[in-house]
Amino acid sequence: MISGFVRGALTGGLVLAAGMVQAQDQSSTARVDAMTDWSVFEETSPKECWAVSTFKESVNTKDGRVVAVTRDEILLMVFYRPEAGVKGQVAFTGGYPFANGSTVNVNISGTEFELYTEGEWAWPATPQDDAKLITAMKRGANAILTAVSTRGTTTKDTFSLLGFTAAVEDAEKRCAQ
Repeated sequence: MISGFVRGALTGGLVLAAGMVQAQDQSSTARVDAMTDWSVFEETSPKECWAVSTFKESVNTKDGRVVAVTRDEILLMVFYRPEAGVKGQVAFTGGYPFANGSTVNVNISGTEFELYTEGEWAWPATPQDDAKLITAMKRGANAILTAVSTRGTTTKDTFSLLGFTAAVEDAEKRCAQ
């Protein structure tokens, strides 16, 4: 499990990066490349690079029934922040606050991974778990993320992994120390 201090630092960085991703609507200056279903962004102060994609399909259910819900941006990302020592931090924002104490299940070609949640963010417990997840994402075609909101809605978001390998390798190269 990630310590509270480290998780807080990661959350702060992820919130900052999410703001930058949202800022792309006003200006695309941070976007430096696109690979099929994934985009690469780069900021210089502080130096940050990330590969990001949005969902291809989303199904929301409550009490076994499909329901319509309003969600903010739904993004799957991999961050590189050399000044913070972050090399390949996987992060997911589901567009809503996750249920307290819940986890997000990631399924890639039948292999299951677990992301820990805090607020609207989820990520693997350790850098080793990040590396395992990134390896699976490079080999897979889709990532299916299943989570539960504070309102008890189960969400199942499917992300294409087409272009993932090229995008994550580009982001890593741009932020190499």
